[in-house]
Amino acid sequence: MKTGGKSILWSVAALLLLLSIGVPLLNVLTVTLLMVPYVVLYTTLPKGLFFAHLIPVWILAFFMVGPAPLIVGLFFLVPAIVMGHYYRTDKPVRSRMTAVLVSIVAIVLLELLVFDAVLDLSVIGALQDQIRSVANTVASEPAVSSLWTPEMIDQLVESTVQVIPQALLLSAFMLTAIAQYISRRALSSYGINVKGLPPAHEWRVPRLLVTYYLIALLLQLFVPAGDDSFMTTALVNLVPLLRFVFTVQAIGFFFFLAHEKRWPKGVPVFIGFLLLVFPPLSLIGVLDAAFPIRKSFQKP
Repeated sequence: MKTGGKSILWSVAALLLLLSIGVPLLNVLTVTLLMVPYVVLYTTLPKGLFFAHLIPVWILAFFMVGPAPLIVGLFFLVPAIVMGHYYRTDKPVRSRMTAVLVSIVAIVLLELLVFDAVLDLSVIGALQDQIRSVANTVASEPAVSSLWTPEMIDQLVESTVQVIPQALLLSAFMLTAIAQYISRRALSSYGINVKGLPPAHEWRVPRLLVTYYLIALLLQLFVPAGDDSFMTTALVNLVPLLRFVFTVQAIGFFFFLAHEKRWPKGVPVFIGFLLLVFPPLSLIGVLDAAFPIRKSFQKP
């Protein structure tokens, strides 16, 4: 199929994804895939032709289902263009993923600012009200009314709001990784070979992160319960994020062992699943990052 025909098909895919945004459950899959058509079109077409493909898609989506899909589509446009630009310039994969992740987070923060300043709508405040309303409804049930106190509800609301940055970063990472994985394979049909992540057995994180992790854990010991300062919020988000990073390091360690020992491919995958299910096992990743453990398993 000629490149022009493929571009039309990707434009149709973008339109179908926009139209599916209003479908419950299916819209979760839509959000994770929406960047892919943008990335492929931006990477394979001149900029003018790229927008010539997308503008009719947005117009059709607007007249068929209203402005909501258009808003979501525009939200993913910037990170998709960033990823496509890095593909076109053949930037390293780490720089590419970091740039896309930062762009997603920046857009979310900008939208929160616009909602608050222009529309006088605090999204975080609305979330707090929603959580409090649900918690009050649960607390009013006779079976749990004696267990829930107003203080516990306040603590629940506060704890949920504190982990919003962590949830935002993890969501941005997942969206970036999925778009990166699928778009690379789609671009291969055009003869465009894009560098991907290194093999799992080569995954390593900087040793300096171990120091940051230990400092964060020590600081957490001295934070008083119920404190809502910036330091507490930062630690509440930083410690789980670093723990996740070292879980990835531990997964890389077991893929390294499988590579060296010629284990069946399913073994490190199963171990990786266990590591994700039991976060305390991230200690293996901390040790692997802090000490040259892998050298003892390498063949002479």
